[in-house]
Amino acid sequence: MNRREMIAGGTSVAATAALGGNASALVPADALRLRPAEQRGKSDLGWLKSNFSFSFAQYYDPAHTHFENLRVINDDLIAGGGGFPMHPHKDFEIFSYVLDGAIEHKDSMGNGSVVKAGGVQYMSAGSGVTHSEFNPSATDQMRLLQIWLMPNVFGEQPRYDTLDIDPAEKDGKLKLFLSADGRNGSIAARADADVYAATLKGDQEISFTVRSGQKAWIQIARGNVSVNGMDLRRGDGLAVEQPGTLTFTKGDDAEFLLFDLKVI
Repeated sequence: MNRREMIAGGTSVAATAALGGNASALVPADALRLRPAEQRGKSDLGWLKSNFSFSFAQYYDPAHTHFENLRVINDDLIAGGGGFPMHPHKDFEIFSYVLDGAIEHKDSMGNGSVVKAGGVQYMSAGSGVTHSEFNPSATDQMRLLQIWLMPNVFGEQPRYDTLDIDPAEKDGKLKLFLSADGRNGSIAARADADVYAATLKGDQEISFTVRSGQKAWIQIARGNVSVNGMDLRRGDGLAVEQPGTLTFTKGDDAEFLLFDLKVI
């Protein structure tokens, strides 16, 4: 059994010596659960290639249906000109984190926008909304992470927002871009979640404390990074089941999202 298999099975290794920190301050090793990229669900429709961290569409895995109020993480690659025609949603908080290319959005509220790489497109489906999403390029592929969060209120008026993230704001640090209260210029969502983005390379290091009553999920969007001494790579997810400190090091052109989630 290799180290990734040990971690995925729930047996991970604390990296106290590597981090030079207090072991008691770290998230306990047995509270870190790896969701390996290669074990995600997959779909290939030609124009759309997807990897599913949680059960979605025809992919169902009873061991991976959600994590607290985090319901969907789809890693989508959409061919030029491809996309989703008008379709309905209700009572989900949905956002797309655009990694490459751009996404064009239209909805029944009258909104229309094109969000490019580095941007976030957010929709609170509330009482009901229809929308479409397309790759506006006829030739270039587009890649995004589409996220669904379960809301903390239901039946509200739908709403829509976008946010462009300055690369400097997430360079070697966590950039809050979505929160329940909209603080620090983040998008205000109807969900008990703070969502951060970061890039990491070289000797950059980031620390984050998971507080009591919270859990966290880390999704690696690209590159490689070490979290408390565990080496993670593109597509990996990491469930953080208990409070403590997370330390991100050894970034190799890494980009990741961190979800700070209220225990439900």
